[in-house]
Amino acid sequence: MGKVEEFEELRPLLFSIAYRILGSVGEAEDAVQETWLRYDASRTRPVSAKAFLSATVTRIAIDVLRSARVRREKYVGPWLPEPLLDDPYQDPARAAELADSVSMAALLLLERLSPLERSVFVLREVFAFGFDEIAAAVGRSEAACRQLLVRARRHMHEGRTRFEADRQDRQELARRFFEALTQGDVDGLQNLLSADVQLIGDGGGKAPQLARAVAGAENVARLLATVYPLMARIDITFEAHEVNGQPGALFRDRDGKILHILALDTLDGQIQTIRAVINPDKLSHLGPVADAWAVDQEVKQTRKTQ
Repeated sequence: MGKVEEFEELRPLLFSIAYRILGSVGEAEDAVQETWLRYDASRTRPVSAKAFLSATVTRIAIDVLRSARVRREKYVGPWLPEPLLDDPYQDPARAAELADSVSMAALLLLERLSPLERSVFVLREVFAFGFDEIAAAVGRSEAACRQLLVRARRHMHEGRTRFEADRQDRQELARRFFEALTQGDVDGLQNLLSADVQLIGDGGGKAPQLARAVAGAENVARLLATVYPLMARIDITFEAHEVNGQPGALFRDRDGKILHILALDTLDGQIQTIRAVINPDKLSHLGPVADAWAVDQEVKQTRKTQ
């Protein structure tokens, strides 16, 4: 197998590693491309292409994450990961770990870890790499990597969010939620939301967004039931789609451009958290992006005329 074929076979794995470390589709794709450039420039062939490439993409992602953290400290409003609709890497033996680790809740927990802790956790807990491989990837001893993993597990366990285990139950709950949303059914929405539900929006200062998270079933239900029927009147549509392994939907303007994405965390038959990614920079990898400011103005005009 040639270098190109070898790399392309491992590309889904490399992207999946980088995305979990970085929480950004664009940055993960750039890390994978840089990995290829380094591999292509190498004059020697490694004994294990998988080990070499995984270590390379991890080191690149760690460097990117360290610089990205400075930017995120200055981020306007809540920061959410870039939405991922389809994880390119699949491993039936680790399906549960892969699905759980890509959820927005898990990625936000990973944000609490240092770059090294995060990388060790991802390589070990998600992809089951050996400590010898992890040590080579992060430039630490195996003993140090074990300690990093202990700390990472503790932080992740403390904030771990449980999810609805049954996929069919999640999808049915999401179907009822979006049905009530389009009807502006306050009571119907409220019945589907947990008492302490939160609605969180990420506009990054580049799109209309909530001043702060909205909390409580009644508050969230009333806000959603007010806004979304108005959006429907100006031909905003949505399509159900898994977002980071959880139920969600893509919302589009009348020209089919992406306006925002909603992702739902569900547990015990109720919706625990609703996350809206509105920042156009985090949606552009999915296709043409709508002008959220123009849509916001049109919604306000529609409200005045009703």
